[in-house]
Amino acid sequence: MTHAEYPWLLPSDLAEAADPDQGGGRRRRTVRDWAVDTVGFVFAALVAIAVARTSRQLNESDAVVLVDRILGVTAAFALWARRSRPAATAIAVAVLGVVTPATGGAVMVCVFGAAVRLPPRRLAAVAGVALACGTLQGFTRPDPEIDPLLALVVNLVLLLLVTGWGMLVRARRQLVAALRERARRAEAEAGLRAEQAQRAAREAIAREMHDVLAHRLTLLSVHAGALEFRPDAPPAEVARAAGVIRDSAHEALQDLRQIIGVLRAPEDREDGSGDRPQPTLATLDTLVAESREAGMAVVLDNRAGDPATVPAATGRTVYRIVQEALTNARKHAPGAEVTVSVRGRPGDGPGAGLTVDVSNPPPAGPVPHVPGSGQGLIGLTERATLAGGRLCHGPGPRGGFAVRAWLPWPP
Repeated sequence: MTHAEYPWLLPSDLAEAADPDQGGGRRRRTVRDWAVDTVGFVFAALVAIAVARTSRQLNESDAVVLVDRILGVTAAFALWARRSRPAATAIAVAVLGVVTPATGGAVMVCVFGAAVRLPPRRLAAVAGVALACGTLQGFTRPDPEIDPLLALVVNLVLLLLVTGWGMLVRARRQLVAALRERARRAEAEAGLRAEQAQRAAREAIAREMHDVLAHRLTLLSVHAGALEFRPDAPPAEVARAAGVIRDSAHEALQDLRQIIGVLRAPEDREDGSGDRPQPTLATLDTLVAESREAGMAVVLDNRAGDPATVPAATGRTVYRIVQEALTNARKHAPGAEVTVSVRGRPGDGPGAGLTVDVSNPPPAGPVPHVPGSGQGLIGLTERATLAGGRLCHGPGPRGGFAVRAWLPWPP
């Protein structure tokens, strides 16, 4: 909120609007309030002195001059109560003005204060009383040197001027209050957006950690379980399983180190600016080869064309979908052949986009229990939805399990 955005506001108003702690309720009298009230008091007192001198020049009695002075001073002192009781003060001063014109200055100040603080209906009533009392004063204390009609017109114009001025001040203060509330609301919304962004970042990191580590740790669990249940396995098979365990543990450690690095370094984003390159569709062959080395039978049918033409975010999503599907197949259908099919083309028409199918038949023998969180497919569905696509999964027509996803491929 700057002066360039709201040039009609004073710098103090902008500061008040920017500070939510100063708004609302009945506030203490500030230095500016004391200065304004003092100026109003002096103005009302000077008007009372001038009217008393005029009364003496018109050869009115000393009692009338004394009454003018007393009522003028009383009206001037009554101005100090106009902030807490604007309507009552204005009406009381206006009634005093019926018998003496010495309260004219105080009436104008009170009407101005009422216009600043009262709603339109109450202000109209106060201004009507002030106008009526000013009209009656023309009959009770007429000025022989001024035409009564002219005095009535002058009184009406002055009341309209001070009322309009007060309403303008009231409108500006309402604008300041609205800006103050807007600033408070904007601050609260900014905090809420920051919390939502932090929550979204944590959820994204949690999904990425699950997708990355579940594949590696499943390899560890499967091969460690094989070594546990087959202690009499040939040395070559034991050595191969131990090598897979070692490589999977190393890769899991590297992946975990990368995720922790993203948490510590904000510049490491998914655009590939981290220490390790992010997986894409081009690295899908490496993932399949790694699964084959771990003992899985995987058939890859990649008809998506040049992987370099696929957007990095889309390729990364395809990689995570296949990775999670292979992990689930390794856990729940060991020994079954897994078929991975990727096909598609860029564009917006029918048949455009990337389609990923991962399916496997039911396992031939008993399935060892491998613990899992059960959140992998849920995370894949959410990841595909965030990418603008869709994902479905379930038992295949001949048993087994199938995962099918479609992702947009912009031209």
